[in-house]
Amino acid sequence: MSRIVLITGATAGIGRAIAYQFAANDFRVIITGRRLDRLEEIKADLVDKFNAEVLALNFDIRNSIEVNKAIESLPQDWKAIDILVNNAGLAVGLNKIHEGLLDDWERMIDTNVKGLLYITKAVSPLMVERCKGHIINIGSIAGKETYPNGNVYCATKHAVDALSKSMRIDLVDFGIKVTQIAPGAVETEFSNVRFKGDDARAEKVYEGFEPLRAEDIADAVYYCASLPDHVNINDLVIMPTAQAAASVIVRKP
Repeated sequence: MSRIVLITGATAGIGRAIAYQFAANDFRVIITGRRLDRLEEIKADLVDKFNAEVLALNFDIRNSIEVNKAIESLPQDWKAIDILVNNAGLAVGLNKIHEGLLDDWERMIDTNVKGLLYITKAVSPLMVERCKGHIINIGSIAGKETYPNGNVYCATKHAVDALSKSMRIDLVDFGIKVTQIAPGAVETEFSNVRFKGDDARAEKVYEGFEPLRAEDIADAVYYCASLPDHVNINDLVIMPTAQAAASVIVRKP
C-alpha cells in the first residue's frame, strides 16, 4: 500500500504545492485546512490529475478540540501516517513592537506555534506506536535571524526551529525522523495575508528579483521525505539566489 502524508495548511501556497508533489508520486494524501471549498476543489483536482487517494480534513489548526476530533475521525486504513508536514503558518502585520496589535500576535502564536504543537501531539503517538515516521516542519529564515518589524513572527519561527531540534531528540529512540525546512522569500499568499489584503503592498515585496516558488519548497520537502531510512536531513535553509539574508535582497531597477 502507498505511503500516507498529512499536510497542514494545504489550501494554498507551499502546502498546496506539497500536496500536488506527493500525489504525483503515488502517495495517499491527507489535506487539511480551514477553507472547505478549496479543500474540495484541490481534492477533486488531485484525483482527476493523478488518480490519487485523497482525504480532506476541514478544521482550524488553532483549535485543539477540532484537531483531535479530526485525527480521531480518520478511518483505520488512514491512521498509519508516514509523513506529517507541519506547513500551516502565517505572518500578520509588520509593526514595531510598541505598535503591534494583540490580535495579530495571537493569530501568529496560535497558528505557528500552538497549531503545530496540537497536530504533532495528535499524530506523533501514531508514529511512536509503529516506531516509524517523519515530521517535516516548515520554518523560515525568520527562525534563523530577525529583521526590522518582524518581532513576533520571527519569535514564532524561532520557536519552530527550537521545537524541531527538541522533537528530533525526543523521537530519535523511536526511529522517527524530524526535518526543518526554512525558506527565504517565497511568492505565495504570504504577503497578502501579512498586509491584510493590500495586494499592491504585497506585490512590492517581490519586485526587482526572482523569489522562490511554492514548487521549489515542495521539491525540497519531497526530496527529504524520499531518502533512505538511515538518512535524515535535519535542517535545510533555502533562499532565492538574490537573497543573502532575511533583509538583504538584491533588486534590479
